Amino acid sequence: MPFADSTTPPPAWVVGSPVVGSPVVGSPAVGSPAVGSPSPPLPEPDSDPRTRGREPDSHDWARQIVLRQLTAAPRSRAQLAQVLRRKDCPDDVAAAVLDRMEEVGLVDDVAYAAMLVRSQQVGRGLARRALAQELRRKGVDDDTAQAALDEVDPHDEEDRARQLVAKKLRSMSGLDPMVQTRRLAGMLARKGYPVEVSVRVVRDAVRKAPEHQRD
Repeated sequence: MPFADSTTPPPAWVVGSPVVGSPVVGSPAVGSPAVGSPSPPLPEPDSDPRTRGREPDSHDWARQIVLRQLTAAPRSRAQLAQVLRRKDCPDDVAAAVLDRMEEVGLVDDVAYAAMLVRSQQVGRGLARRALAQELRRKGVDDDTAQAALDEVDPHDEEDRARQLVAKKLRSMSGLDPMVQTRRLAGMLARKGYPVEVSVRVVRDAVRKAPEHQRD
C-alpha cells in the first residue's frame, strides 16, 4: 500500500476526527450548483487511502513516518522517536509502533551502532573517543555503544592515524617541522585519537619526511 507523504501532518492523531471529503447531509452535490450561483471548484482528489471512507488510524500513520525515515537512511530508535514526537505523535502510539518495528528487525540499535562505527572509521577516520560522541549524539544507549566500540582494533586505529597523517603531510611541504607537528596533532585530536597515539604517529611521520632528512 503506498503511504502518504509523512512530511504532511495527519488530520488528527486522535480517533474520531472527521473524514476528509465526507459530504454534509442535505448539502447540494458537487457539480450541481444552485441556480444563478457560480460553480464551486471541484475538490482535490483524496490520494490518501486512510481517509477514504474511514477515520485515520494513528498507528498506521506512525508506521508510515517510520518507514519513510528508514527508507531515507538508517536511524536509531531514539532518532525515530524524536521524529514522531516532533509530529505530535502520542508517546504510547510511538512506543507501540517502534516496539513492533524492533520485533521484525526494522529497528535495530545494535546493527545501527556497528554500521555507524564502521562507516565513520572508513569515511572520516574517527577514533573511538569521537565515535562514542557520535553514537551518543544519535541516541544510542551507552551499553550498545560500548559493545560496538569494543570491536575497534587498536592496531587498526593507529594504522588509520598514520594514513591520515601521511595524507595531510603531503599538503604541508615547506612548513616548519614544529608547525607541521602542531597541525597534525590537532587534526588527530579532533578525530578522537588518544594523545599518546597522536604524539607517536606525528613525530614519526615528521621525522621521516623526505624534506627533513639530512643529506
